[in-house]
Amino acid sequence: MARNEEKAQSMLNRFITLKEQEKKKPKERRPFLASECRDLAEADKWRQQIMREIGRKVAEIQNEGLGEHLLRDLNDEINKLIREKSHWERRIVDLGGANYAKHSAKMTDLDGNIVDVPNPSGRGPGYRYFGAAKKLPGVKELFEKPPELRKRRTRYDIYKRIDSSYYGYRDEEDGVLKKVEKPAEEKMRLRAVEEWRRMEEIRKEARRGATEVVSVGVGAAAQEVLFEEEEDVVEEERLKEKEEREKMDKQKEFVVHVPLPDEKEIEKMVLEKKKKDLLSKYASDTLMEEQSEAKSMLNIKR
Repeated sequence: MARNEEKAQSMLNRFITLKEQEKKKPKERRPFLASECRDLAEADKWRQQIMREIGRKVAEIQNEGLGEHLLRDLNDEINKLIREKSHWERRIVDLGGANYAKHSAKMTDLDGNIVDVPNPSGRGPGYRYFGAAKKLPGVKELFEKPPELRKRRTRYDIYKRIDSSYYGYRDEEDGVLKKVEKPAEEKMRLRAVEEWRRMEEIRKEARRGATEVVSVGVGAAAQEVLFEEEEDVVEEERLKEKEEREKMDKQKEFVVHVPLPDEKEIEKMVLEKKKKDLLSKYASDTLMEEQSEAKSMLNIKR
């Protein structure tokens, strides 16, 4: 029995293959310009064809073992097809079809973040890298994020974060501060009481030493036994007593030679003065003279 290769090369099989190819329609070529297409269905068909080509080439470019030159060529071809796809999408919109560009996918970096390299012409998407082309030398640096520079805070930013809790107005809200302060406050109070008692003892000893000076004979001179703190306290007490005596002496020296009016007499004098001011303001001179004559006739001394 003949092998498959011999069967394929036989005259009958070649004749049948040629007849089948003749029955098929001639293969249509995609128009070079999208504007030449007048049918919406055909425009959509050519867009789908470009999408299949892009998908096939994107699958090829995932292989890192192809080499740098082949990866760059594949990436260029994919970008060319993407630009052609955008032309057909605009043509579909012109013919009244759907806007595919509105929901197109974005380019992402190695971490999955969306990155769009802008097109210098300002029209359409910029140059994109796919698959292993993202890891090529000189391309990988484009997808790396620059180190974040720590911005120095201004005085306004610092004061903006300051509130009442910064000044300690909310320290007692949680109740922790009271629990901590209570034993510390008791210790401080006890310490202050002990210090006050000690100072009182020193003052008593100082007063006692001031009244009874203990003289100790050492050689020819007699020394006075007083501590430094006691001497300071005694000096303060002496100054206070001296000031009180001077005040008392000044009060004794002041002698009143003229009788002073009491409160009733002062009120009476103020009332008389107000009456005189009102009369001088509203009463005429003739009325005042008649009033004074009437008072003199009636022997009224007011």
